[in-house]
Amino acid sequence: MFTSEIRQEYSWFRRICMQFISDKDFDKLEKTSVKLNFKKGETILKQGGMPTHLVYLEKGIVKFNYENESGKNLILTIVSAPKILGGANLFYKDNNLFSLIAVEDCEVIMIDSKVTQDVLMDNSKFAMMMFQVASEMFKKSVMNFISLAHKQKEGRIADIVLYLAAEVYQSNTFVLSLTRKEIAEFAGCSTENVIMTLSKWHNEKMITLEGKSIEIKDIDKLKHISKIG
Repeated sequence: MFTSEIRQEYSWFRRICMQFISDKDFDKLEKTSVKLNFKKGETILKQGGMPTHLVYLEKGIVKFNYENESGKNLILTIVSAPKILGGANLFYKDNNLFSLIAVEDCEVIMIDSKVTQDVLMDNSKFAMMMFQVASEMFKKSVMNFISLAHKQKEGRIADIVLYLAAEVYQSNTFVLSLTRKEIAEFAGCSTENVIMTLSKWHNEKMITLEGKSIEIKDIDKLKHISKIG
């Protein structure tokens, strides 16, 4: 059972769940959950592994990482706390389709998938909510693939900078948790392309770039680059 400290941190997930399930059912989730800390770069869920847990990201930023047969990494999406992660594992039980990797130090609560599935079976509205969570994650991945398929490198990198500002850091000024290599894996281009493009935008005063810090100075121009691809 959770300590009072963990219960307090669990409040966001509890508020979401209690819209759909009873106290008794939520207690079932609590009793089989454990809080873990992951350092930057550590794997939370491994691609190909058994889907044993649903993940509630309490603090931090993670990447959804896919490694193809040749060993090349592709980042499907990036998300920040608080978020329910790994929802797809509840509906696709064979193995984890991708890895969840900490982009910065993270605090997560691991929730037993089998117990969650039992609760889902008894609560159709809760099941629908979890399906929507899983679908939203895949939607972000699909939109990234559309960008990769139809845009030039500057359009793809613009998409990522805008996405990070709006969805991950919620600010037009932020300190990147990602390396340039990770941005390249997200954009489907080379690290050199990322470095050159960001430097170009800095020189054009579209952004201010200082080490890992980025400030978007001309968001309209960046959106235009994203739009024309």
